[in-house]
Amino acid sequence: MRALRVARGEAPRGFKIGFTNRNIWPLYKVYAPIWGTVWSTSLAFCEGEGTVDLAGCCQPRIEPEAVFGFAATPAPQATPDELFAALDWVAPGFEIVQSHLPDWKFTAADTVADGALHARLLVGPRLPVRAVAASAAQLDAQLAAAQVTLARDGQPVDAGCGACVLDGPLQALHYFLTELRACPGAPDIQPGDVVTTGTWTDAWPVRAGERWRGAFGPPLAPLTVHFR
Repeated sequence: MRALRVARGEAPRGFKIGFTNRNIWPLYKVYAPIWGTVWSTSLAFCEGEGTVDLAGCCQPRIEPEAVFGFAATPAPQATPDELFAALDWVAPGFEIVQSHLPDWKFTAADTVADGALHARLLVGPRLPVRAVAASAAQLDAQLAAAQVTLARDGQPVDAGCGACVLDGPLQALHYFLTELRACPGAPDIQPGDVVTTGTWTDAWPVRAGERWRGAFGPPLAPLTVHFR
């Protein structure tokens, strides 16, 4: 699948990690994280408010997440501090996920075959990680404690926190790096890559015309998306 997408002109821009939120495992009957590719055609950036076109998405849903940008490839067998040293920025994000199987009923293997359910990724205001924290431990603590309230057209629908994703987004990222490098033939993280680390809430159905806001707490900024 990756080779086919590259052949038609798409470029890999990083990775998404899915099912890092243990709270939703029983809902979807998937009990371990998965990962997939973020593409040049699925990735967009904004400074706090953006628009996402849902054309071509199948049963789309929204997920509020923490997204990391890389300045360098992490060291082999990277420790948390070595992983921190490779980071450039952290940002709030909305991943739009999709399922080509009816009613979001699938097995774990189905989700991998379905591109890890990835459809779109909107990245909000990017903060240099060293402006947020001086070490991996500090960044981990801040992101794990951060809260988010997710609202549709001004009405709250869900809430969560960074600790929902494998005890914190930086821990989810470190877990993913280990798993990625244990997978034969998997491409490594490259400078400039983005990695989104999993939803802090359940995934909620979205449709064109709706406005969604993620009121992320510090150190992340709020993020708003309009769907068309």
